Parts: sequence; structure tokens; C-alpha cells
Amino acid sequence: MSVTYTEDNIKTLDWREHIRKRPGMYIGKLGNGLSPDDGIYVLTKEIMDNAIDEHMMGFGKVIEVSVSEKQVRIRDYGRGIPLGKVIDCVSKINTGGKYDSEAFQKSVGLNGVGTKAVNALSRYFSVQSFRDGESKKADF
Repeated sequence: MSVTYTEDNIKTLDWREHIRKRPGMYIGKLGNGLSPDDGIYVLTKEIMDNAIDEHMMGFGKVIEVSVSEKQVRIRDYGRGIPLGKVIDCVSKINTGGKYDSEAFQKSVGLNGVGTKAVNALSRYFSVQSFRDGESKKADF
């Protein structure tokens, strides 16, 4: 059997489509929450890692976590994402402050990818940053 392979077979996916079609590249397996390595725990850990990074560098003494049946909410009291980059930091792959060694001396997680994976694989994703008495919120 001969299969044709032409320009029509070549696809370009946007960042969300790529993560959704190939989640294993970003978080391992999706799973159903029954196994400790299921995607929901990897996604939760990614956001926690960001909060822990802030804490480890001396910013933010409190991290709040609340879990309900279908929602995880994590809030840290760190520096906050610079307001002009809030949307980019959660929606543009390979975007983040952890590439700048002056801003982040310690860092865990999937730098530049993790929060975007959480956004893409969530039914609802919200981020809010507070800096210098101002706030920016984005819902996806």
C-alpha cells in the first residue's frame, strides 16, 4: 500500500494545540488522578515549584494551597510577575524570568514551559499578579 506524503501532511500547531495533542512531552501521562505520577499532580507541582522558587529566594513567606474536587488554587506572596508580562508568562512557550540569572538564582520546574502546560491542559486557568499596589489578572 502506497501512502502519499505531501505538503498537505505538514501541520503547524499553535502552542496550546501542541501541548494538548502531545501532553506526554510536557507532563508525562495524563492519567485519572489515581496514580502519583498522573498529570494533575505534575501540573500542580509546577505551579508550586514557582511559589517555592520565590520563597527560597526570600520573597513571600506564605504559600496558600486549596484543593476541591475539580479545582486547585495556589497563591504565593512573592514578587509577582511583572504586570506587562503576565499574559506572556502563561501563554507564550519558552517565556519566563528564569532565563535571567540575576532575577532567579534558584529555580526548579519546567522553566519557560510548565505554566503554559498548566494553562493549556486546564479547563479553566486564571493568573493574577500583584506588584507595587497594582494588579493584572488573565483568565483562560
